[in-house]
Amino acid sequence: MALLPGKTLETFPNPKPERDYRIHMEIPEFTCLCPKTGQPDFATLILDYVSDNACIELKSLKLYIWSFRNEGHFHEDVTNRILDDLVAATQPRYMRLTARFYVRGGIFTNVVAEHRKPGWQPQPVVDLMQLEGQSNMRG
Repeated sequence: MALLPGKTLETFPNPKPERDYRIHMEIPEFTCLCPKTGQPDFATLILDYVSDNACIELKSLKLYIWSFRNEGHFHEDVTNRILDDLVAATQPRYMRLTARFYVRGGIFTNVVAEHRKPGWQPQPVVDLMQLEGQSNMRG
């Protein structure tokens, strides 16, 4: 069975919807075409999100990312388009997509796009080293 690229993003139920937890993915083989020259652009995509009720299924994500290989897109456009599609599929509490495009013409381009569900606030970060220091000062 041959796999073909596709625009369908599949999801599965979040196994722990009552908890905020970060899902981190790195996609080092993203390619699309420059809409001006037709030359390939290469990027590493970094996806971080906090799921609400759905998580992205990895095989469908791979095929979705592959679907951009022969399409012409400006870096800013393709980053925001991918984020919009991922948000539409998963309706996350929070999602950030960072696209780190490799050098072309002596210029590296990084595009960062974010989505935050209205009303959602992240839990405060717990600094375990600071807590450890406070514990040692008490003893």
